[in-house]
Amino acid sequence: HSPLVGCATWDLVSAALAGAGYELNVPDLTGTVRAGPPYCVRQAQVIADSAAGQPAILIGHSGAGPLLAAAGAMIGEGVRGYIFVDAGLPTPGQAWMETVPPELADQVREMADAEGWLPPWPLWWGEEAMTELLPDPSVRRLFVAGCPRLPLAMFEEIQPAVPLRPDAPAGYLQLSEAYEHEAAKARELGWPVVQVMSHHLAMLTEPSRVAGSLHDLLGLLLS
Repeated sequence: HSPLVGCATWDLVSAALAGAGYELNVPDLTGTVRAGPPYCVRQAQVIADSAAGQPAILIGHSGAGPLLAAAGAMIGEGVRGYIFVDAGLPTPGQAWMETVPPELADQVREMADAEGWLPPWPLWWGEEAMTELLPDPSVRRLFVAGCPRLPLAMFEEIQPAVPLRPDAPAGYLQLSEAYEHEAAKARELGWPVVQVMSHHLAMLTEPSRVAGSLHDLLGLLLS
C-alpha cells in the first residue's frame, strides 16, 4: 500500500487472491511515517522483509510504486517480478515534490502544521470526495481509520538511486486516467499493461475485477 494510506487498501483484493490460491503478505508501512527519516529506505526494507526469504512478485499501489525497485534490490535474486497498480514508477534521485505538479506541491506544503505534519490523506480531499470514491460507509470508515498523519519531510526526501532491476519482468495495472502517463511509460518499456478504468481506489469498490486483472498479469510474469 502507499505510505500515504493504510493496509485496508488491499484487504478485499488480497482476500480474493488468497481465495484463488496465492500466498500473500501485505506489509504495513504506517509505522514508518512516525519513525522519522530515512523514510524511503525504511519503507523499502519493510517491503523486502515481507518476502521472508521466499521468491516473490512485488505489487505496489500509488505511492508504493517508487519503493519497489529499492525493495527489490534489498531482496536480490528472489524477486521474480513487479506489478505497479495505478502507481508511480521508480524516481531515483528525486523527491516526491519534484515529480508532481507545482500547484500540488504548494498545496501539500500549505497543509503542514508548525511541526511539519500533514493531515491524513483522506482529509486532503474532503468528506464529499471520499464518499464519492468509496460510497460504502463501512469500507470508507475502515480505509480512513487506517490512514496516518504524514510528515512533510517524507515528501521532500530524495528517493534511493536504485534502478528497476532489468532481469525482473514488470507489469502495470492502470485504474484511473490520472496514471495515463505512467501506463504509457510502462508500454514504452515493453511491459504488459492492463486497464481497469475506474478510479484510484478501485481495489475497494471493484475488488473482484482488480483481482482478476492482477491474476492475468501474474500469469504473464510467471509464464
